Amino acid sequence: MTSSSPAPDRPPYDGLPYDGLPYDSLILGASLATLDAAAGYGEIADAALAWRDGRIAWLGPRAQLPAAPEALAAQVIQASGWITPGLIDCHTHLVFAGDRAREFELRLQGASYEEIARAGGGIVSSVRAVREADEDELLRQSLPRARALIADGATTLEIKSGYGLDFDNERKMLRVARRLGETLGVRVRTTYLAAHALPPEYQGRADDYIDAACRWLPRLHAEGLVDAVDAFCEGIGFSPAQTTRMFEAARALDLPVKLHADQLSDLGGGALAAAFDGLSADHVEHTSLDSVRAMAAHGTVAVLLPGAFHVLRETKLPPLDAFREHGVAMALATDCNPGTSPLLSLRQAMQLSCAHFKLTPEEALRGATVHAAQALGLGDAGALKVGASADFALWDIRHPAELCYWLGGRLAQRVYCQGRQIA
Repeated sequence: MTSSSPAPDRPPYDGLPYDGLPYDSLILGASLATLDAAAGYGEIADAALAWRDGRIAWLGPRAQLPAAPEALAAQVIQASGWITPGLIDCHTHLVFAGDRAREFELRLQGASYEEIARAGGGIVSSVRAVREADEDELLRQSLPRARALIADGATTLEIKSGYGLDFDNERKMLRVARRLGETLGVRVRTTYLAAHALPPEYQGRADDYIDAACRWLPRLHAEGLVDAVDAFCEGIGFSPAQTTRMFEAARALDLPVKLHADQLSDLGGGALAAAFDGLSADHVEHTSLDSVRAMAAHGTVAVLLPGAFHVLRETKLPPLDAFREHGVAMALATDCNPGTSPLLSLRQAMQLSCAHFKLTPEEALRGATVHAAQALGLGDAGALKVGASADFALWDIRHPAELCYWLGGRLAQRVYCQGRQIA
């Protein structure tokens, strides 16, 4: 395909000096969107990208390769189109059982999210389904969703618990998340979200439940099942005081925190996440200017979730201009879940962010790569540069803006995670 030339003010990057050792593989001919600068796609036309031991070892214009391609790698792949960093889905609930299609129908008939939740639907209905499924069945149901995300360019998935709401079932969910990564070769970051909803056995005893969830955390962390801690801080979820207790338990284990913040109302969730140096505050439709300033001061990423915004037919936009003005990084994610965002494509989330939030295609791509990596605390992903993990997608497109232009369809030709082809 025809590709544009590199921006004239950006000298081509010619990688590390060649050390004489063969690369594992080398891709030639596609254009690169490296995203390795503060702005712009970081375009390199007619490029070469080489990797060794799961990390990028060289990239730059093909004409500047340090030797003949066949002398550099045993596997030389001729390509066209564009290569971008692998997409990073930094907020998902993709491990679940069953579905909630009936609730979708009820919402279209006028029922609100809160009405459905208070009537025993919503999150608690997914809790029942997860508790009834054994670990293998939960894995079986979750695999197709993970495969769909990977097929559309995702190389890293954040996966939350939160539909178990007791020790054994939260553990089961986190174990399935780890197994998904092992089975599919995708990078998985697990998030403990026991503070997602109040289980039926704790009705009227929310503080007792938070005590229990805090006790479970060290045990699950000791098993290597927890990378971060999250909570649903909302009127139908948990109060700021209860969320603070959950976050203090996380801090005692040196675990980073994330927060479902200010989705339905402003409880100061953005500022609360920032007070704990949180990796991210997610949803943030009702986040105040004070919270925006706090997030900026602490480097807390705003994770936009246009799938839920779309399905719930919300009208309250996140404070996008304030995030831009104060330098708060904006990430994007699918929020893949059975109730409010049954979304199986991060690229579709990028398109929705342009349609609903008026992000530019560059902002959307950066949100699903560079800023999503920041929202997970990943320092070796999100951009194409020497030394970074060889996580990338090869797309059948003429320009990166097409990733946000097309509604549906299959654009990814190949997807690689740590140098291994996974789709």
